[in-house]
Amino acid sequence: MPTRFPQLFTGKQRRSRDIAVRPSRTGKSYLAKAVATEADSTFFSVSSADLISKWQGESERLVRNLFEMARESPGSRAIIFIDEVDSLCGSRSEGRVTPRVESRRNFWFKWMEWMRPFVARFEKRVYIPLPEHEARSAMVKIHLGDTPNNLSEHDFDTLGKEAEGASGSDIKVLVKEALMEPLRRCQQA
Repeated sequence: MPTRFPQLFTGKQRRSRDIAVRPSRTGKSYLAKAVATEADSTFFSVSSADLISKWQGESERLVRNLFEMARESPGSRAIIFIDEVDSLCGSRSEGRVTPRVESRRNFWFKWMEWMRPFVARFEKRVYIPLPEHEARSAMVKIHLGDTPNNLSEHDFDTLGKEAEGASGSDIKVLVKEALMEPLRRCQQA
């Protein structure tokens, strides 16, 4: 909204520095990409694995480069989406933390502090729920596409019910596996 309606953001009114959270595999990256498009921002999408290196100082250099590229983006507007960001710092519940993980955690928090208030305390959390029954049924249809089948509307409805607790990504994998079943039978024959 600040980029579309700057006149509404005056005085103490500031844009939120939001973070989308749990559960995983529910389309957070698509949401972040849509926000970047709406805000006319440069979109950076990286996995935490892209920022971790076994070489001393390499992880820090990669993170530094990411934030510098974002700062230099056109119009100085950027959305950085880091998937699985919690794995960068290790889990606090793991008990003992290695010196390397502690070093990486300290570096990461330093960069988060630099991006303040984006990091210090996330102002807003967005909960993206798992799809409901009707959405799961529709996802089965979408992922089945134009593949010939004998499924009725009742079958799609049943599949949507049976897939309770599944994410969109889970349903995609489920349908993909089901589509491979005839090929497996041929291979066994």
